[in-house]
Amino acid sequence: MRILHFILLTTIIHSSVEASTETKIEIKQKLRCDMTLQYRKKPKEQDSLAEALSQGVFYGRLRFHNFLYQGAEESKDHKVVGFGGSLIYKSDYFHGFGLTAGLYTSQNPWHMSDSKVSIYKSGKDTLSRYDVATDGQYGLTSLAQAYIEYKDKSSSLKIGRQRFESFLVKSNDTKMIPNTFEGISFESKALPDTRVRAALFTKQKLRDHAEFHHVLAYGDGDKAYANWTENDDSSMHRGLTVSKLDELGIKDRLFILDLKNSSIEQTVLRANYTTVPELLSSLMLEGTYRFNLDSTKVIPSFRYMQQFDDKAGQIGGANLLTNTIGYRNPQSLDSQLVAARVDFIQDVWSLRFGYSSISDEADLVAPWRGFPTASYTRAMGQKNWYANTDTYLLRADYNLGRAGIIPTMRVMMRYAIQDFDDSKAGVPSDNRVLTLNMVKKGFPYFPTLYSKLRFAHIEGDSDTIAIDGSLKPDSSYDEVRFELNYLF
Repeated sequence: MRILHFILLTTIIHSSVEASTETKIEIKQKLRCDMTLQYRKKPKEQDSLAEALSQGVFYGRLRFHNFLYQGAEESKDHKVVGFGGSLIYKSDYFHGFGLTAGLYTSQNPWHMSDSKVSIYKSGKDTLSRYDVATDGQYGLTSLAQAYIEYKDKSSSLKIGRQRFESFLVKSNDTKMIPNTFEGISFESKALPDTRVRAALFTKQKLRDHAEFHHVLAYGDGDKAYANWTENDDSSMHRGLTVSKLDELGIKDRLFILDLKNSSIEQTVLRANYTTVPELLSSLMLEGTYRFNLDSTKVIPSFRYMQQFDDKAGQIGGANLLTNTIGYRNPQSLDSQLVAARVDFIQDVWSLRFGYSSISDEADLVAPWRGFPTASYTRAMGQKNWYANTDTYLLRADYNLGRAGIIPTMRVMMRYAIQDFDDSKAGVPSDNRVLTLNMVKKGFPYFPTLYSKLRFAHIEGDSDTIAIDGSLKPDSSYDEVRFELNYLF
């Protein structure tokens, strides 16, 4: 299989051409974890409801994903393929009203036996582990978007199933099916140089689920594989279970207020407040400044996040996995994040130096696919917001297309040092992370074909002893991900 990846990469490099034709959608990304769809052909205003419905636009996408994972323990090795795509319909508008529906599917023609479904890591989002475990079903199909929208010149109101992008809440569309939410959202640019986003969500559908579920409750109970039925994101707090919240009469609801302002020259200010009432909330403040140093753009940024414990710490504890050995206050989720970065950007290359630090209090809770350390120190597949964690990152980005080497192709390398708390039994051992991303847009006869090849090498410590005398698992692994996207 490694040979196959080499052949695919060689094909990408030697058959490159500039994309020359238009499509109705495109992928916007900066070699990060997210791939956000942008609509080139947008719905228009019509004079009648019949015209609004009949003149709507369909957006198509075919996707292919291949995952290979090799861990420190051979029993953790796995592989899986996802093939599928999406068909999205957007009606035109009638008196400002329109509707959107998006159907997504992921099929798995190549996978391991049903008994090994629990060991899937990065590739688990191509299937539903619950469906495989209960009836051997590898196909996953979901109506992940279905909403009504009212829109005017500066604002938009959406009600129903939808994507949403904010600090901690994102669609995180890196696999077959995006992360979506059920509820109401509002976006406005009515204020000068300001964007306001707000939302109230009652349900969430993670990328490996067909049905919508709790936004902040982990599945438990007598039902077989109940832990895979609710919010089972890797960043979910395992102590906040459905039964505990039901016993206390707590209905988990997610409220978000997200602000972005650029009224100060060369400066972008952001603020975010995310809360699940009666459980926990967080406040984030961020500032980014841009100036030129000869031919180089220099962009420093700073982020501060405060997590407030309303009751969740008493229910589940200070650690995401409920292992609070080594925590100063085992029943509190009060915590802080401080992060800084500086980017140096020229025409064809950029460098980023990043640092993040989590206070020695509690882990940060973020199971909505927005990552507290994203764009600062988070590398591919890593969770570095455990209590008392320091991370240092170097990122190098080179645009081969602008350099005239390979049209419409970019490469990016990240190296991160993750210093976890050795005394805490519920956090990983220290490790070093090296990743390489390659993104290519446009191929002969297929100008709307996007490809992405990603490698990760994680070298973890294998001899770390926690304060309780237990040996921490070796966090080392190697991973390869290959993705194709065809837009039509």
